[in-house]
Amino acid sequence: MTARRMVSLRARPQPLDVDLARTAVICIDMQNAFIREGGMFDLAGWPTQDGRDKIESNRQVIEGARTAGVKVVFVKMSFKPGLTNAGGPDSPNYHKEVAMVLLREHPEFIERAVVQGTWGEQIIEELTPLPGEPVISKQRYSGFVGTDLDLVLKTLGVKYCLFTGGATNVCVANTLTDAFSHDYWPILIADAVFTQCPPVTVEATLWTVENLYGWVTEVDDVLAAFAAGKAAE
Repeated sequence: MTARRMVSLRARPQPLDVDLARTAVICIDMQNAFIREGGMFDLAGWPTQDGRDKIESNRQVIEGARTAGVKVVFVKMSFKPGLTNAGGPDSPNYHKEVAMVLLREHPEFIERAVVQGTWGEQIIEELTPLPGEPVISKQRYSGFVGTDLDLVLKTLGVKYCLFTGGATNVCVANTLTDAFSHDYWPILIADAVFTQCPPVTVEATLWTVENLYGWVTEVDDVLAAFAAGKAAE
């Protein structure tokens, strides 16, 4: 059994004692399609600057985790060519999942979208996963639905999940609430998540996480916890 590495993480609504040996950073949907100029969202006129603004905070958290020996898991939206795993017209996913809607309206976006093997589907270069770091492909807003994320986390011995990426109120929120229902301890890093939606949706998500599902923290507090764990080795 891995030795415990307990640190105190400053968070809301109260500080949380976290075992870094059982902690993972879960980085969600930091992909070209959603963030880059020339990606699917940018081409369709969706706001993408917030995602670009959060690249550096994600990089700091991920690099800090690697230095401290904390696990890093990537989750990305990824449909098979032909969209055979996206859900047909009888699925609400077909009608409401934004990438699906945009692909139907703009088939010319295919290389800039989230289809396997395309530029758009790739995780941005600044956050390229290292060999051995799990990359989970999902086809619904939650990273737990139809994937092996739960098995991966349990195999890694994870209890505490630090969430980054986007969108705050959609894929991050859905994955975080499912993590809660799977008995993980969810922690949202407020300044390392982004959205394309109105700011009020972020405020509502932060309130909901803080009061109902888990804890809310900041990048500097996470990095301080990582540094404390590293110093205690």
